[in-house]
Amino acid sequence: MSARGGVRTTCPYCGVGCGVLARAGPAGAAVAGDPEHPANRGRLCSKGTHLADTLALGGRLLHPVVDGRRTGWDAALQRVAGTFAETVRAHGPDSVAFYVSGQLLTEDYYVANKLMKGFIGGANIDTNSRLCMASAVAGHKRAFGADTVPGVYADLEEADLVVLVGSNLSWCHPVLHQRLAAARAARRTRVVVVDPRRTATCDLADLHLPLAAGSDVALLGGLLAHLERTGAVDSAYVRRHVSGAGAALEAARELTPRKAARLTGLDAGPLAAFYRMFAETERVVTLFSQGVNQSSAGTDKVNAILNCHLATGRIGRPGMGPFSVTGQPNAMGGREVGGLANMLAAHMEIADPAHRRIVRDFWQAPRIATRPGLRAVELFEAVATGRVRALWIMATNPAVSLPRAGAVGPALARCPFVVVSDVVRGTDTARHADVLLPSTAWGEKDGTVTNSERCISRQRPFLPAPGEARADWWQVCEVARRMGFARAFPYRHPAEIFAEHAALSGAGNDGGRDFDISAYAGITRPAYDALEPFRWPRPAGRAAPGPRFFADGGFFTRDRRAVMVPTPYRAPASSVSPRFPLVLNTGRIRDQWHTMTRTAKSATLMSHRPEPFVEVHPEDAARHGIEDAALVRVSSRHGSAVLRAVVTSELRPGTVFAPIHWSRQHASDASVGTLVGAHTDPVSAQPEFKFTPVAVAPFKAAWHGFAATLARPSTAGADYWAVARTATGWRTELAARDAPDDWAGAARRILGAGPAAELVTYCDHAAGRHRFACYSDDRLAGVLFVSRTPVPETRNWAVARIGDAQADRWTVLAGQAGGTVPDVGAIVCACFQVGQKQIAGAVESGACASVADVGVHLGAGTNCGSCRPEIARLVVEAGATGATEAAAGGRRP
Repeated sequence: MSARGGVRTTCPYCGVGCGVLARAGPAGAAVAGDPEHPANRGRLCSKGTHLADTLALGGRLLHPVVDGRRTGWDAALQRVAGTFAETVRAHGPDSVAFYVSGQLLTEDYYVANKLMKGFIGGANIDTNSRLCMASAVAGHKRAFGADTVPGVYADLEEADLVVLVGSNLSWCHPVLHQRLAAARAARRTRVVVVDPRRTATCDLADLHLPLAAGSDVALLGGLLAHLERTGAVDSAYVRRHVSGAGAALEAARELTPRKAARLTGLDAGPLAAFYRMFAETERVVTLFSQGVNQSSAGTDKVNAILNCHLATGRIGRPGMGPFSVTGQPNAMGGREVGGLANMLAAHMEIADPAHRRIVRDFWQAPRIATRPGLRAVELFEAVATGRVRALWIMATNPAVSLPRAGAVGPALARCPFVVVSDVVRGTDTARHADVLLPSTAWGEKDGTVTNSERCISRQRPFLPAPGEARADWWQVCEVARRMGFARAFPYRHPAEIFAEHAALSGAGNDGGRDFDISAYAGITRPAYDALEPFRWPRPAGRAAPGPRFFADGGFFTRDRRAVMVPTPYRAPASSVSPRFPLVLNTGRIRDQWHTMTRTAKSATLMSHRPEPFVEVHPEDAARHGIEDAALVRVSSRHGSAVLRAVVTSELRPGTVFAPIHWSRQHASDASVGTLVGAHTDPVSAQPEFKFTPVAVAPFKAAWHGFAATLARPSTAGADYWAVARTATGWRTELAARDAPDDWAGAARRILGAGPAAELVTYCDHAAGRHRFACYSDDRLAGVLFVSRTPVPETRNWAVARIGDAQADRWTVLAGQAGGTVPDVGAIVCACFQVGQKQIAGAVESGACASVADVGVHLGAGTNCGSCRPEIARLVVEAGATGATEAAAGGRRP
C-alpha cells in the first residue's frame, strides 16, 4: 500500500517492527519512519534511517549457481528437488534438514515448515532464532502453556518501574529505548538495568545492578523470596490462576539476601533497594532479551522472571508484566508457523497427538512428523557426522553465527549436498554451497512479519527484483512441486499462503490456543495488499479480545492455570581456569546487524565502530599486559580471534565483551562465534553465548598500518586486517608480525598503485614510521600510515580527502587535516556524522552545556537518539576539562 511519503513497509532489522515509508527514485531510494505505524510512530534507529544505503547491488547473488557455474532456475531447482528426494529415499527423512532464519517472511517460513514436517515427513527444520529466543519460547510454554507474550509496547509508557534484564535497549532496540526515555521524562518512570556491563542503556537507569555473569536466577529467585517475606504475593490471584507456587517459593527460599548477594557479586545495599522497589511498585514491567536467553540456564532465567509476575498478579494489566523483546524482524512470525524443530504451525506441538492430527488433516499431509527434529547446534553436529546428508540454509550465515563457528565450515564442506538461498554471494556459508539460489532482499520482498508485541505488519516491495532473484516462498514451492507435492503447494502469491496460515490457526481452535488469526482466512489479494498492522489474536466469528493476556487468568495449560516453575540456581556450564581466566560476554553494537551482509554496505553505519574490538577492564588489562588500542588475541578451548582492545571500566573485572558481527568478509580473524562453546540450555537448546572462559594476550606485530583508499586495498602480507566502507572508498587497519624488505613496494601493493601512479613517501626507518600517499590523475587515491605501535593519526580527515584533487602532498604526509577538511574525531553520531572533537570543542567553547545543546548546535542525537548516552559522557568529560583549563588560566591550544 502506498502513502504520500512512499510505500508502507516494515524495517528488516530487530523485532521492534518499525513501520517504514520507502520510495525508489532516480537518485536512489528514500526512507523515512511511518508516523502511522503503532510500533514506532515515525521514529527510526540509525540502521533503519540508513536502509537506503544498503540497497546497492554490489555483492548480490543475482543468478542460480550450481557447482560454481551459473545456470538457469529450472536446472537448479531440479538439482535441489532430485537430490533431496533421492536422499530421503536412500536414507530416510531424518537425513535431510532445513536451517532457516528470522529474516524470512512468515509466508516463506510457512511453506518451508509445511514441506519439511508435512511432506518430507521429518522435523529437521530449525532456525537461527534458536540462538536468540528459544529460551523465551520454552519459558513461556512452561508457565503459560503457550508461547504467549502477554504485554504490549504501551506498557513501557504506563509502568512506574521498568526492569531491564540482559537488554541493552539503547543499542539493540533503540526505538523502544526512545519510548521508555520519553515515558521516564513524562511520568518519572523508574528504571533498573540488570547487566554485567554498564551499557549505553544505563544512562537511563535509576539503579544499575552489575551482577556476575550467569547469576540472574540467583538475583530473581532472591527477589521471589523477598516478595513472599514482605507480603507482596497476591494470594488471591495465585489461588485462582496459578499452580506450582509452593514448590517455586520453596526453591526460592534457599536464596537468602546474603546468598543472593554472594552469588551475584552485588553489594547488599543496591540489591535490597531493587527488591524493595519491585515489591512496592504495582505497575512494573520486566523486559528481557539475549542476556537472559543466551544461557545454559536460559529457560530457568525466563521462568524466574515469570514467577515474580505470577506471584504478584502483575501480568496482563496496563503497565505491568514480563516482556520478551525479540532480536530479529520475524522471530515471532517464525514461531507462529512452527519454525523451531519442536513445534508445528499455529503454535501447535509435534509431541501432542491431537495437534499432529489437526495439522495433518488440514494440510492433507501424507507423513506428518511425529517427533521433534534436530535443533540448531545438534543439527550441525549431525551434518559433521554425516547423519544429515542434504541441507538447505535460507537467509542466514551459520558459519559465523553459530557457537564453535570454526567447525561449521568444515562440516558443510563434508556434507554431500548443501543449498544456500541468500541475497549475498560471498558469505562464509555460501562458499560451501553446491547450489546457490538468489533470493529477493528487503525492498523487493512481499509478505508479513510479526514484531515483539504480536503486531503483524506487511513488508511491501518498492523495488523490482534484480537479475533472476526470486522470493524464498517461491523457491520452496517450486522444489516441493518437483518432489511430487504440487497439489499442496499451488500458491501464486503470498496472499494465498497468508490466507492458509490464518485458516490453520483457527482449525480445531475453540479458544484453547493463543494464536488465532482466522479472521483473515478468506483474505483476498487486494485486502492483503492493503493490510494494516494488527495485533493477534483475531479469531473469526467473534470480537477480538483486548491487547493483553492473562489479567484474569485464562492460560493455555490443560487446567487453564499458569505454572510457577522452581528455578534453583546453577552455575554456567563452563568455568574459568588458570588457562582461561576471563569470562567472554558477546553481543551487538549500535549500528551493525548480525554478520554485516547488509549494514557493512553503509559507510555511515560503518563509521561509528569500524573495527572488531574487545572490551577489557583496566585491572585485567594491567594483569595481562594489554594497552588501550592494542591488538590482542582472545582464545578459548574452541578457537581464537584477533581484536582491538578497548580498555574500559564499564564492565566487571574478570570479564571481557566482544561484538558478534565480523566475518571473513570484513576482517582477517574476528569471528567471535569461533570462541563460544556448544553448551546449551537443557530445555530450550539455546547456546550459552554470554559465558565463555577465555584468555587474552597481546598480539605481537612488527608494524601496524592504517590505509584509506578509493578501491578495496590488498591485504596480502598482513596477519591482521579489518576493512570498512567509507563515503569515498575504504578504510583498512593492518598489522603483521614481519616487516617487508621494500616498504615502497608493499605500499604500492596495499594501495593498488599501478605503474603510472605517483607514490609520495616519508620514511623514518629508525623510528619505524612510514607514510605514503598515492596519486592517480592528480587525485589522492590512497594513503597508508605505518608505525611500530598502533597508528596514532586520526583517521576521518584522511578518509575524507580520498579522491580530492586539492589534497596537498606534504600536508597529507605530515598526517594533518589541512585544507578545508575538518578533523572531527571518532564518529559519535552516525546519522549526522558528528565526531568526538566537534562535540568536545562545542562544550569547551561554552556553546554547549548539555545533550540538548549539542543537538541544537550540531544535530547530533536528534534523529535516532542512540548516540545520546555517548554524547552525555563527552559533555561531562569536556566540561570537566574545560573547567580545569579555565581555572589554570587558559584552554588547550
